[in-house]
Amino acid sequence: MAFKVVNVTPIGETEYAAEVLGKVGAEYIESWCNSEDEVINLARDADGVIVVLTPFPRKVIEALTKCRVIAAMSTGYDNIDIDAATEHSICVCNVPDYCLDEMSDNAMALLLACARKIVLINNAIRKGETAGAGYGAAPIFRLRGQTLGLVGFGRIPRTMVRKAQGFGLNIIAYDPYVHPATVEGYDIELVKELDELLERSDFVSVHAALTKENRNMFGLEQFKKMKPTAYFINTARGGLVNEEALYTALTEGNIAGAALDVIEPELNLECPLLKLDNLIYTGHSGYYSETSRVELRHRPPEYVAALLEGKWPYGCVNPQVKEKFTQKWGSLI
Repeated sequence: MAFKVVNVTPIGETEYAAEVLGKVGAEYIESWCNSEDEVINLARDADGVIVVLTPFPRKVIEALTKCRVIAAMSTGYDNIDIDAATEHSICVCNVPDYCLDEMSDNAMALLLACARKIVLINNAIRKGETAGAGYGAAPIFRLRGQTLGLVGFGRIPRTMVRKAQGFGLNIIAYDPYVHPATVEGYDIELVKELDELLERSDFVSVHAALTKENRNMFGLEQFKKMKPTAYFINTARGGLVNEEALYTALTEGNIAGAALDVIEPELNLECPLLKLDNLIYTGHSGYYSETSRVELRHRPPEYVAALLEGKWPYGCVNPQVKEKFTQKWGSLI
């Protein structure tokens, strides 16, 4: 075989990956790696690496002497040191659009569950508490005419817009990286400051990528700017939220409730937030459907195969690497 490709966090579709990579002359090896040293031992001479959430800090990347591409089997890639990869002429790919419908559907489902207090009512009925307006869930407000604030305006929130508008929601968005022309045709308003979005929104839905700059961007100061009747929804990354601050906001009435698909660390059953009745948690399942799962597992080996075949892969998150890559490995189509 001319190439070696390793998957350090294999989660299925072995035969498909081996077949796709075999067509370009690549040996495909899978082995679950639980430490940086295990990753280095397996991947130091690999031409390509496939990874889910295993950390790829500078130490690991500098040890990958032959690596041309790291393909993340996810939308997020904050586990990979992009600067180090770029310095070492490594293309980093993600799967940016495999679950747009699933994630936007999940965000809408969480919004509706908050608005109609579905979980609270369900739990009350199961406990035999059937008396009172809305089974003790009052107040509930009509959804039509309320305001949804989208933090980030990438592919997922853009997919969510039409769904939310179908319920009669007015939509505003905050994204300092998006040109105003991007929102043309969506019938929404792009606001210049996060504070304005927080103050005006009845539902704040977060869709931002996690970076060094925006870690813990939602703290107590931000929650206090929201309406006491508002709901906070995060289907992006747990690290965007200071969980202690969110706990305070939920227990002291700064906001009405929250719905999270993500916390940090994931599935931490000791997280104090999970003990609150006004919080919903879906365990990072928003991406999942049988259709999206297949796309997620197929695309990374396809990207790696394309690059090894001399084609620039879809989903490259560090396009600035092209010059360095070309100097080291040769030009791609």
